[in-house]
Amino acid sequence: MKQDEIDALVPRWEESGMSSSLIATLELGKRISRLHLLFEQALKTELAELGLTYAEFDVLMTLNRAAPPYRMKPSELAKSLLLTSGGISNVLQRMASAGHVEREANAGDARSRWVQLTAEGRRLAVAALEASSRAYEGVTAGIQEETVRRAADALREVLLPLSGRRYR
Repeated sequence: MKQDEIDALVPRWEESGMSSSLIATLELGKRISRLHLLFEQALKTELAELGLTYAEFDVLMTLNRAAPPYRMKPSELAKSLLLTSGGISNVLQRMASAGHVEREANAGDARSRWVQLTAEGRRLAVAALEASSRAYEGVTAGIQEETVRRAADALREVLLPLSGRRYR
């Protein structure tokens, strides 16, 4: 079996007396981190060409998944994206200034507002989704689809028992 950069760490972990189950867990975490970094770097490169930050991309994708008219309350967006109200407010201000979203009064609740994709925001969301696809396909280029499928399925088995866990 071919070895990767994580395999080079294993002998040191073994020498330090770590258990085989801990070593397997460390290998899993290190490989997931490495994959995440590769996907994130590729995606950020694609998004930069569109003038988007990762946070703006997340907002575009979340609003784009909402049923037409592609709108949500800022509090729903923040909760969905695991952002604070201040964090989402800053992102939305930048996006509104760029013409990607608009804020409008909520006729049903005077205390809240809607955030909605503009036509330009919708166009950018489609372009960003295509860019995201290119980034992910680029990272996995040269890897057999069956291998990617097995890895995705194995990670589901790892994540299912952990769903709902949060660490501060």
